[in-house]
Amino acid sequence: MAAPRNLTGEGGGKLLVKDEESAAASSSKQRTKSERFPLSRWEFVVFFTVFLVFTTGLLCIYLTMPAAEYGKLKLPKTISDLRLLKDNLGSYSSEYPARFILGYCSTYIFMQTFMIPGTIFMSLLAGALFGVVRGFVLVVLNATAGASSCFFLSKLVGRPLVYWLWPEKLRFFQAEIGKRRDKLLNYMLFLRITPTLPNLFINLSSPIVDIPFHVFFFATLLGLMPASYITVRAGLALGDLKSVKDLYDFKTLSVLFLIGSISIFPALLKRKRVYE
Repeated sequence: MAAPRNLTGEGGGKLLVKDEESAAASSSKQRTKSERFPLSRWEFVVFFTVFLVFTTGLLCIYLTMPAAEYGKLKLPKTISDLRLLKDNLGSYSSEYPARFILGYCSTYIFMQTFMIPGTIFMSLLAGALFGVVRGFVLVVLNATAGASSCFFLSKLVGRPLVYWLWPEKLRFFQAEIGKRRDKLLNYMLFLRITPTLPNLFINLSSPIVDIPFHVFFFATLLGLMPASYITVRAGLALGDLKSVKDLYDFKTLSVLFLIGSISIFPALLKRKRVYE
């Protein structure tokens, strides 16, 4: 009688193991499914609505602009594309300066808000078409406006997306922000000036780690100035550029880190006095 009970127990154990395996596989599939779709249906609808509003506004601006050869107007992906675009837009920007600037600013802010790659080409184009001073002002203001729009969009629906894309980096960023609450502006300036963290990550994660908007705004406005000046100035000599990588050589990166270190120096000095 003992042997059959043993066999039954082993069979039941096997069935139990199989049930656990199937349950684990099912939960694994559910996790994989949720990882593929980090946004809920409501969040996706909100994002799509905001995108539709921005797209409609951008389309209305383009429809009110004077006629142009739209077949030649496309977002550049290489320096060669940028040179062609600059040649095609040179006379247009001279004939309709106000409307062209409106279209340029709208496109830049749209790209920055929805994380569309290529804003560095827009910055180079500003230098090539508007010169250093006007180009620099346009790039800094547009980059700040676009980053601010991205900040609020992330605050609205971006939390699951950021946790899905950069879980480890977000935890590290949150810990660093927590250590520097008393000198948060200095730390954010350092991050904006130096290429320590990508600007895309900073824009999306800042509202999630509770960085106040006024700190984010002023750190963005001031912190993007050095890199914007370098990029806009490089736009004056597009013929000498072979790729975007030429913009940030070792010398340029060293200067940016030096400026960033100056911005964070008061925080380091205060910490040293506290320890003493």
